[in-house]
Amino acid sequence: MYILNQAQYEQIKLLPKIDLHVHLDGSVKPDTIRDLAKSQGKALPVASENDDLTPWMQIDESCTSLVEYLSKFNFVLPFMQTAESLERIAEEIVEQAAASNCLYVEVRFAPILHTLEGLSASDAIKHTIAGLRRGEQMFDVKARVIVICMRHDSIENNLEVIDAARDYYGKGVAAVDLAGDEAGFPPGLHREVFERASKYNLPITIHAGEAGGSNNVREAITELGAARIGHGVRITEDPSVMELVKSTRTPLEMCPVSNIQTKAVSGWDTYPIRRFMEEGILVTVNTDNMTVSGTTMNLEFEMLAEHCGFTLEELAQLTRNSAEAAFLSEEEKSELREAVQQALQKLGL
Repeated sequence: MYILNQAQYEQIKLLPKIDLHVHLDGSVKPDTIRDLAKSQGKALPVASENDDLTPWMQIDESCTSLVEYLSKFNFVLPFMQTAESLERIAEEIVEQAAASNCLYVEVRFAPILHTLEGLSASDAIKHTIAGLRRGEQMFDVKARVIVICMRHDSIENNLEVIDAARDYYGKGVAAVDLAGDEAGFPPGLHREVFERASKYNLPITIHAGEAGGSNNVREAITELGAARIGHGVRITEDPSVMELVKSTRTPLEMCPVSNIQTKAVSGWDTYPIRRFMEEGILVTVNTDNMTVSGTTMNLEFEMLAEHCGFTLEELAQLTRNSAEAAFLSEEEKSELREAVQQALQKLGL
């Protein structure tokens, strides 16, 4: 454990940041759910307006697995079935990113989970993009959508999601993803889905090597066409998979606070981020779920400084890595790199 002084905390807040792995439904503000419940006429499991919803939406230290962690999403989804709710929550994620001095954010969500009250997958994508665009204008943070296919869902539904993502690619959608219960549903089950994504030239990121072993990462890269890996902490189990990630320059979207909460890693003393960086793996750091994990990009950087001894220069390199890994056009990526460099130069980094 490294003890930081107040000046160091202030310097970390000033660092430019990029969040490439943050879930829409995992980052809803509790007060927003209260407002949505009222406007939608839906009941909440609390007695009065003053009762805190956080315990229903955020995990605590007793969390034992990814499956338990994912159960928190069930609480918010009934309130995220309308155009208005998706737009508001998307806008507020950009606001939260701005509070951590983020320059760019890629917000991911599974549109099929928002079709319970009449919206189509395409509608859900359209309104989420609309909310992010409002957030961009209000908070000066560039924002894009990553569209998720769910592991437990049918091939038919996920093909529908890929088709909807294609319609918005380059118009707010940056990539597609596979997420959910990794241990129960390995990547190969959805090979057909990501073959279609590749046919459409959609960039692909896959959640892998979190609740499942390193072979899921191999499969995601070699068989599903993943250009990035969500989490990937368990590649330490197989040197050949570590070499694959390194040789293909496949960025890892690491989420330190979440990875420890879900027991993907046993604790900070075994968190492999420094080892990955030393071995030349392209590492990025992200929030995963701001509300479920009780985190922000500022906190993620603070934890790395406190528990892993990261210097300001090393934290700055993480942001440069994220600019490199962003699912943007070459022109936009160049602009993002320049914005990061200018912000770091102002800080003398």
